[in-house]
Amino acid sequence: MTPPGASSGSNALFLSPEAPVAGAGGGGLRSACLLAYLRSRYAVEIASFQLPHHSKTLLARAWRNGWRFLRGVPPLFDRYSGFESQLDPVLRGRRYTIGVMEHFWCASYAAALRPYCDRLVLDLHNVESELTRTYAQAASGLEALAGARFAEAYRRLERKWFPEFDAILVASEEDRRRVDHPAVHVFPNALPEIERPPAKERDCIVFSGNLEYHPNVQAVRWFHSEIWPRVRDAVKWRLIGRNPEAIGGIVAGDSRIEVTGPVDDAIMAIAEAKICIVPLLSGSGTRFKILEAWAASRAVVSTSLGAEGLGGRSGEHLLIADNPVEFANAILRLLGDDDLRRKLGEAGRGLYLDRFTWTAAWKALQAARI
Repeated sequence: MTPPGASSGSNALFLSPEAPVAGAGGGGLRSACLLAYLRSRYAVEIASFQLPHHSKTLLARAWRNGWRFLRGVPPLFDRYSGFESQLDPVLRGRRYTIGVMEHFWCASYAAALRPYCDRLVLDLHNVESELTRTYAQAASGLEALAGARFAEAYRRLERKWFPEFDAILVASEEDRRRVDHPAVHVFPNALPEIERPPAKERDCIVFSGNLEYHPNVQAVRWFHSEIWPRVRDAVKWRLIGRNPEAIGGIVAGDSRIEVTGPVDDAIMAIAEAKICIVPLLSGSGTRFKILEAWAASRAVVSTSLGAEGLGGRSGEHLLIADNPVEFANAILRLLGDDDLRRKLGEAGRGLYLDRFTWTAAWKALQAARI
């Protein structure tokens, strides 16, 4: 799985606000793929930040986000700003052929990196303005109000910082059309080429992901209130992923719901279910939970937005349903049709192997001359 081309001896700086490793969530998976490619072509130095601790209590979050709302500064952009001094040890006296910055949250560091990098590349895991806009659209009350304000703030910041980069990477063709820049390249989310896991289906459906991530919390809440009552008697529901406490209050007290928390092998855990559900109402980029389900040869039921950017066709690679009745009926249909489940799982795995392995994703980086 080594990208073509030997290391040129040039230097690259890789700035990431989170661990660029598989197992660190979808963001870590994308970063790990990009970092592996860069290491085949450059001598890479990784830079990150030591962030001050902040409380995750409801009161502390409300105070921080209320202050951000008044200032019109989005939460993650605010959280990761202002640590230029931590970059001094990797910048002073150095010169890099390329500087690659992960996530728009760190875009403001372009000013600090530009004097030391011949070329600057921004890797957008999501288009944050679109992610926040869709979240606000699906929310209500104060959440909707705050989301709309932060979406507009992100649009303003994107107009300011996108021009500071020589190239921008996005996860999908849909996101490419959302970015106003002369050099936008689609670098798809991808997984290493994984053998089909030797797991047998259990009588359950599965939802996977970082359970603290706000689109995932929103998805769990919608599924639990609008869809779960329609399928509960037919199947059990497993939720796997980091930060299970974030959705504990939504699903507590139901003996047919199992919250397992983080697992060592998400694809094996998904393979133990009959169906992977992706009831997302907000988002940008593409969903690793679908790629993992396809790698596991498991059938997927998703909203249109959840499946966006992957090119999967409803009825061929997955089932798409955008209202509670259709979503529940799709689950019940698959539970009762072993052949259709296998057909969708096999077609999904074929699409993953064709388009969404690291080797396939690296071709896009080569074409972009990264």
